[in-house]
Amino acid sequence: MTTEEEGTTPPKAPPGEAGRTAKRAMVGRLSWGLADQAASSVSNFAVGVYVARSLGLTAFGVFSLAWVTYGVVLSVSRGLATDPLVVRFSGVPVASWRVAVARSSGTALGVGAAIGTVCVVLGLALGGRVGFAFAGLGVVLPGLLLQDAWRFSFFAAGDGRKAFVNDVVWGVALVPAMVVAARVGSVTAYVLAWGASATVAAAYGCYQSGIRPRMTGAREWLRDHRDLGYRYLAENVGVSGASQLRAYGLGAIVGVGAVGVIRGAELLLGPFLAVLMGLSLVTVAEAARVLRRAPERLGRFCLALGGGQAVAALLWGAALLLVPDRPGELVLGDVWDSASAIILPVTLGVAGAGLGTGAAAGLRALAAARRSLRCQLFASACYVAGGLGGAAVAGTSGSAWGVAAAAACGSAAWWSQLRSALRERHQNTLREVRTS
Repeated sequence: MTTEEEGTTPPKAPPGEAGRTAKRAMVGRLSWGLADQAASSVSNFAVGVYVARSLGLTAFGVFSLAWVTYGVVLSVSRGLATDPLVVRFSGVPVASWRVAVARSSGTALGVGAAIGTVCVVLGLALGGRVGFAFAGLGVVLPGLLLQDAWRFSFFAAGDGRKAFVNDVVWGVALVPAMVVAARVGSVTAYVLAWGASATVAAAYGCYQSGIRPRMTGAREWLRDHRDLGYRYLAENVGVSGASQLRAYGLGAIVGVGAVGVIRGAELLLGPFLAVLMGLSLVTVAEAARVLRRAPERLGRFCLALGGGQAVAALLWGAALLLVPDRPGELVLGDVWDSASAIILPVTLGVAGAGLGTGAAAGLRALAAARRSLRCQLFASACYVAGGLGGAAVAGTSGSAWGVAAAAACGSAAWWSQLRSALRERHQNTLREVRTS
């Protein structure tokens, strides 16, 4: 029984000790975010390598189409379900969190069921390896999206350990599932194995949380958070869409080999990008906590967050520039020579994007969805224009430098909007104080 239930007031810690305790708690949550992303990245990497070696180039391409489609659907689910959850229900009382999670996870499950049904119908109508692979994806989409929803739900509650355990369960379940798929030997079997193991983890998430997703609450969730959800949906789809447009356009302008070169350079930054993705799981939730506890510190928190990521990217890129050719060729083979030539612009692009994520976390914590959407659309447009314009002028290298310039422009837009949002919030607070 807690002291509150006994009717007593717990002793307050000294201010200095309370501050140190809060910082230790934040570091702990960020560490679990990194650990969770590491588990997820290792599983995804292992699946990709295993399927590629088992199926061959053409069949792996079919599997990759299903994987890319899942990424787009995941953007939809996060925008409608888990992004509003993280913004509005991070660090709230447990009772409020549980009600919100039941509706949010039910929304993710509903998105998976709706889009999954479309995939099954279209896949069966199309037929062939591609069609049956998409039909298999449709079957497992609900489990895939629910598993992802639990990750963000646990981070909103500040319990990243459970998110990490959930991803580990998925990784463990993948082993027997992939063995069975290898015996069948078809693309559809691998898609089903990948999604079925995620469904196991999704079911375990229900056990971990003690919450049953409420699909009947999806309509209410979408209505109550439509001011955020639909804008975050547009943001997320804009990010994935811009990346695809740049890849397709680069292939058309320069050639498919150029896409491989860019991908090779990005793989060299893979460990840092995994860290960046791991932090992104918790940064919005942490920014929301800072806003509730000490709103005057939000700007400094976002600057430290974005600046730290930018510096880390620059240090990683500088280390890559010192790598001798022999180790690089062992990792990337023939791609190394071309990829190593664009490490500098790719690093600058990642650093610029990392700086902007600090401001993006602040805007989401402020629930400034209109400003956030405006920034994301501008950044995505810059990304496509820079990547394709640079490719038209100077090929692969030009595309990389164009994206680096676009990242700088996008970062400037994010910080400009965050500064305006903070100033607007401060003015509103002063008005409330004067009228009270």
